[in-house]
Amino acid sequence: MKKSLILVLALTLALTFAGCGKDSDADKDSNAGGDTGVKSEGVMTYAEYAAAALDTEVTIEAYVQAHQSWWEKDGVGKITVYAQDKDGAYFIYEMNCSQEDSEKLVPGTKIKVTGYKGEWAGEVEIMDANFEILEGSYIAEPVDVSTYLGLDELADYQNQFVSFKGMTVETYEKDGQSYDCAFVYNDDNSGEPGSDLYFNVSLNGATYTFCVESYLCGKDTEVYKAVENLKVGDVVDLEGFLYWYNGANPHITSVTVK
Repeated sequence: MKKSLILVLALTLALTFAGCGKDSDADKDSNAGGDTGVKSEGVMTYAEYAAAALDTEVTIEAYVQAHQSWWEKDGVGKITVYAQDKDGAYFIYEMNCSQEDSEKLVPGTKIKVTGYKGEWAGEVEIMDANFEILEGSYIAEPVDVSTYLGLDELADYQNQFVSFKGMTVETYEKDGQSYDCAFVYNDDNSGEPGSDLYFNVSLNGATYTFCVESYLCGKDTEVYKAVENLKVGDVVDLEGFLYWYNGANPHITSVTVK
């Protein structure tokens, strides 16, 4: 699933919904008031970003919702960020970032990002990016997209923080092979504890594959342990980020067994 298998593992795992940045009196962004949608001069709206051609430079302002582990690549600090504003969401892949600055990117932090719009296996992202931290704070509420599963409309919510309600855990299968269990480490069961977790869930007779991305939610997180404890037949509510990999491949951050 990952574009890079250079496993220079991060020193710390991403903070997922563990806090938020300071509110700004200037633009009055807050959890209570929500994102005002006001952009600085020269900054794209989400609609302008969505319409921009691939491989062109883009500049956006958005709010960190979570991030993957910080690491170094060729001596340069990198971090992958899930960000959102009131209109849409952004997957910022391997943004240039010092370890010191990575600790400032708590959920809710407002950032201005300049990079290049790219696409990989259907996932629209910002690459080769740099950023600065701005005043303001906003954390998005999950959007229930359960009814869009299997429909083209689901792509309209790509990278957003979403939820799936009333899903039934199924025996994990891939390419016609059954693994006789509720989850596997890596999508082909080639991993071990600490690897990505994959599991199948169904709704209205259709089955979907979801993932706990280990760089986002590692083996010591609640969601990772929750998936390891799933049983076939469990009914669950899920939350996570609607990542895309040749189709919807949600990165799950919360599992609630009903």
